This record gives sequence, C-alpha cells and structure tokens, in this order.
Amino acid sequence: MPRYKLTIEYDGTGLVGWQRQDNGLSVQAILEGAAQRLSGMAAALVAAGRTDAGVHATGQVAHLDLAKDFHPDRVRDGINFWLRGENAPVSVLAAEIVADDFHARFSAIGRRYLYRIVDRRPPPVLDLHRVLWVRRRMDADAMHRAAQVLVGRHDFSSFRASECQAASPVKTLDRLDVSRVGDEIQVIAWARSFLHHQVRNMVGTLRLVGEGKWTAADVARALAACDRSKGGPTAAAQGLYLTAVIYPDARTTPAEGAESRRQGAARAEWG
Repeated sequence: MPRYKLTIEYDGTGLVGWQRQDNGLSVQAILEGAAQRLSGMAAALVAAGRTDAGVHATGQVAHLDLAKDFHPDRVRDGINFWLRGENAPVSVLAAEIVADDFHARFSAIGRRYLYRIVDRRPPPVLDLHRVLWVRRRMDADAMHRAAQVLVGRHDFSSFRASECQAASPVKTLDRLDVSRVGDEIQVIAWARSFLHHQVRNMVGTLRLVGEGKWTAADVARALAACDRSKGGPTAAAQGLYLTAVIYPDARTTPAEGAESRRQGAARAEWG
C-alpha cells in the first residue's frame, strides 16, 4: 500500500478549517471524498498542520495511503478532477510517493506562515476574505523591530489560545519578519512548530505597535508576563496562510515559489 505526500493549496473562506468536523465542511473532508472517488476505497489524510476556520494555505502538506499503486501524477490529477466537479476551493499542487514511515506532521522540521494586512482607506475587493483590512497606514518598520523581541526560544503563553493542546508553551521562533509591499504589510513567521493561534496572536500584538499604541518594550513585557491576557488581540483568520512545510530531505515544498504575485507571498529561502 503506497504512501503519497500531497502538497495542497486552498481558500479557507467558508470552511471550518482543515480537520473534519460535524459543524461544516472541512478541507480534510473535501480531499478525502475526492481521494475515495479516485481509488474506490475510503482514504484518510493526515496534515502537517490543522489550520483553523478561514485560514488559507499555499503549501499545506498531507499524506495518505492508497490501496492501489497509482502514478503520482494520476493521484494529483485524479483528486483535482473530483475537486473541480464539486467546485471545491482546494487544489493538489503535487503528489509524490514517500517512504512508509513518512508522516506529514511528525516528519516536518519547519513550518512557515504568512499574514497579510492591507492598510489603506479604500477596502480591498479582489482580496476580500484573504487579507486583514486596516483603514489607517501602519508603521511596518516599527512592527519589524518589535517582532525581533519574540524571536528565539521563549514561553509563549501570552500568545497561546486557551484551548491549545500543546504539552508545553515553550517554542523556538526562528524568524519573524515584517515588511511592506505597496499597500500591504506582510508578516512571515518561521518555526519548527507553533502553538494554537500563536501567529495570529503575535500579529494582533504587532498591529498595536504599527498603530502607535504599543512599543517594542510593551511587546517584551507581554512576552515576559506569560499570561494571555497581557498579549494583544487575536488577528482575524482570513489574513493567515500556511505557505511551506519543511522536511529533512528538502529545504522547500513543491509549492515554494508558486505563490502568486497578487497574494504578495514572500519568496525568502529557509535560513
């Protein structure tokens, strides 16, 4: 029974997130339904990260085992065929056969997220539901300087959702970069793994800096408090994208470099 690694993109608008749930349609359910139609047998997918409702992906990774030995291109194209038939906002970008011990979640050594903020007076139209809209111009440079306070190994309890199931709040944040591209501010976070809502909570905190309400010192105090009530608000899910999952045998996923110019996704190398 071959194991396949899938690289996936999706628009999370209107979906309940990656994980199959009873209260709505999930990315997992959509893909498993298409895979079952392809193979004629039930298929279970395991993802590198269980993104929340409304969160998007340009480089999600999942694995599945199929009873039939298909060429990887047929797996990609066959699943996409059934996805198109359902008008699903999901696409398989690549499929490859991997070792039986490959695990989309536990084999990963790094993950990268992008958060997009449009800070201008006119509302976005083409990127509606795909960016956070802020009506006033923010200070991206100040946000970047404050973000460096969070880089490194810390107790991130102040940026952890109350329902987070991680065994420890201690994580190592490898990079947290903030840059401006026209009317868009991009926040890029790199780490082996993240706490639930960690990226959205960090972005919500950095927004306070961009608006002149907080300083880098305030961010440092919030981090040191190890208390969620001392951190900034949780940024909306619609601006968040899972853009890459890194594995020991490759520095980037097949989706790397395929992020559109319109989305303004960063093309930095894993460093």
